[in-house]
Amino acid sequence: MTKSDTYDLVVLGGGAAAFAAITEADRRGLSTALVNSGLPLGGTCVNVGCVPSKHLLEVGKTAFEPPRTPFKAISYDDGQPATNWHEAIAEKDDLVAGLQHENYASVADHFGTKILEGYGAFSDSRTIEILDGQDAGRSVTGKKILIATGSSPAIPDFPGLTDVPYETSESILERTDLPEHVIMIGGGYVGLEWSQILHHFGASVTILQRSDRVLSAMEPQLGEEIERTFTDEGIEVITGAQIQAIDGSDRTIENDEDVVVAADVGGSNQTFAGSDLFLATGVTPNTDEIGLESAKIATENSGAIQVNKRFQTANPDVYAAGDCIGEPMLETTAAKEGNHAVKNAVGDEGVTIDYQSVPAVVYTSPEVASVGITEAEYVEEFGTCTCRTVRMDDVPKAKAVRDSRGFVQVVKHHETDEIVGVHMVGARAADMISEATLAVKFGLTVDDIIDTVHPFPTFSEAFKHACQAFRRDVSKMSCCVE
Repeated sequence: MTKSDTYDLVVLGGGAAAFAAITEADRRGLSTALVNSGLPLGGTCVNVGCVPSKHLLEVGKTAFEPPRTPFKAISYDDGQPATNWHEAIAEKDDLVAGLQHENYASVADHFGTKILEGYGAFSDSRTIEILDGQDAGRSVTGKKILIATGSSPAIPDFPGLTDVPYETSESILERTDLPEHVIMIGGGYVGLEWSQILHHFGASVTILQRSDRVLSAMEPQLGEEIERTFTDEGIEVITGAQIQAIDGSDRTIENDEDVVVAADVGGSNQTFAGSDLFLATGVTPNTDEIGLESAKIATENSGAIQVNKRFQTANPDVYAAGDCIGEPMLETTAAKEGNHAVKNAVGDEGVTIDYQSVPAVVYTSPEVASVGITEAEYVEEFGTCTCRTVRMDDVPKAKAVRDSRGFVQVVKHHETDEIVGVHMVGARAADMISEATLAVKFGLTVDDIIDTVHPFPTFSEAFKHACQAFRRDVSKMSCCVE
């Protein structure tokens, strides 16, 4: 074997956690090497996740919503605008390529990080051997190692699936023709975002969700609200659908309704036919065949690497961060975990993350955002709940722009009045959740928010109104009453 080069920090992976780690390592003057395979530098977020999906969401929204303007002063004579899926994918490719270079390759070069391309696996407790790819045969040893290998779409074991072509959130980004009728299995954030993208471009979409509501892991009202919106748009949403089998035996060029999904829906056997199948059934950590046994590193049943609160594995010289350690599997937490892992590995700083104050956002239209605990979780812990909900149609800015979809719910502590959870659906929910996140993180009370002057008119006033609802009847006040 070729002699291994040694670095202060070796990172296995090339996504958000990896780049946050080499950034912190550079600040400390450490030598670094990064072993990347699978997705190009940047990992899921820039290549097949946040960036391309949000780009396509905005393209679709720009085409879909204008002809449905609520303003009588505006009209469209030619009906629906034309959309070009092929061109949208090409624009996405240009965007991703630019970000790969500007935000990742050039950053690694600036920090002097050695980039090695190829599938890496542990050959011993602190050495990564590159098994294939451009740098196959080389190996690197780190005084400390960070595993940041990310995740991939999970593929369930549905009967018949192995005989039927299907799309995932990764494969759809390589497709240059727009599907005609998509059967979307899964009603989480990936399934909802991609359902709306495809629908706004002109595809028919049927969502099959296993539980009794979409966004089942979030506050129940959020899923109920977004389901109503999707139904109004023309997206078919079927909940309580237990997949029984998938059949593509009649798939022919002439037959475009060639994927049939059989499901038990509330005790009734039903079938759903479409041109294409899309699996949005979660993600799984990329931890197989990377030599974890050689490094004496344990995993959960899900494949997630076991770490302590300091992101340290059972091997004291190896840390892990990002999707490979399991939920919440967000780009933002991956970056924070990568940063903290380096601080703990080389500085013994003992920094951790309060996951209770990490916001979650679904970038549909309207947007969905949440931070802290839900009403049900609070009731389970304390046996009571003090919550208030304000509809967006009570917010002046929402009325002014004729987009009053959604609501804001605030959950507060029944004794201290501290805000412990905020859940919202609305046109600007992704931006509004930041103020709520600060409130949850720093234990602000509803009176702290009430006492803070908010600009008028804004969507963010909805959060203040929800806090005011604990103190007054907000339906009986003028726009700027404190």
